[in-house]
Amino acid sequence: MPSAQTIAQAAAVLKAGGLVSFPTETVYGLGADALQPAAVGRIFGAKGRPAANPVIVHVAGVADVEGVAADWPAVAAELAARFWPGPLTLVVAKHRAIPEIVTAGGPTVAIRAPAHPVAQALIRAARAPIAAPSANASTHLSATRAEHVLRGLDGRIELLLDGGPTTGGLESTVLDVTVSPPRLLRPGLITPAEIEAAIGKIDAAAAARPLEIGQDAEHAAPLRSPGMMARHYAPRVPLECVAPGDREGIRRLCREHRRLGWLKLGMEEIDDACGVFAIEMPREPAAYAAQLYAALHTLEAANVERIIA
Repeated sequence: MPSAQTIAQAAAVLKAGGLVSFPTETVYGLGADALQPAAVGRIFGAKGRPAANPVIVHVAGVADVEGVAADWPAVAAELAARFWPGPLTLVVAKHRAIPEIVTAGGPTVAIRAPAHPVAQALIRAARAPIAAPSANASTHLSATRAEHVLRGLDGRIELLLDGGPTTGGLESTVLDVTVSPPRLLRPGLITPAEIEAAIGKIDAAAAARPLEIGQDAEHAAPLRSPGMMARHYAPRVPLECVAPGDREGIRRLCREHRRLGWLKLGMEEIDDACGVFAIEMPREPAAYAAQLYAALHTLEAANVERIIA
């Protein structure tokens, strides 16, 4: 884990308008001081991120929300008390102090308090909210290890805090609490069932309707949350889903591609799967989630032609 001295150095980089990549319990983030528009603009440049796609603002806890949110409804307070610090992002009305570039020009801001000790230490040392999407090139695989960050962003950031592999492996859940019932904008580590157990019924339909941002992305309507575009967190290699036990489907893909990557479950086998680079994945969903991006990064690096899951 980074030392207190390194954390202080990272905080100084942020205050000077620089970019720092840091681990959270979900994935690695690419952070800038959320109150400095030029610094946040560098995030968009480093990632190649469309201007219509907002970024999440990270705070240490509820006490820091006052300068980020214009309103903190009772449902937000209830959810924060239950899930913060943790992988739940809440969309609320934005405070006038938050630059428009953070929210893609929209009236709301996405806020979360990460649980990772390095992220918490960095936010407290910087004494400012940190705007941070995932530390990867736009639309590509998120980083769950420091080497993943360097693979996609080396030379574009000032400092990387290496906290080892992240534990959650997938992005935070994003919930819009400016509407009633609250609307799920991005599925993530906190499930709809867990949220509904805390506050009652939510609208989960919006998360199933991704929006396409095309070549005119700079002039697209602002999204209310990251993770709503049609393509996100994707490997550069085409990925195809097959039914469990579909041996003929896997054989067909083997015939069509000389080098196949396979995220296999348990002890699945295929007799004539020559040229297959297989990674065994756990059957338990949370464990699968924790390993998914790392496994896809491994298959990308192995130069496979197609990935099957």
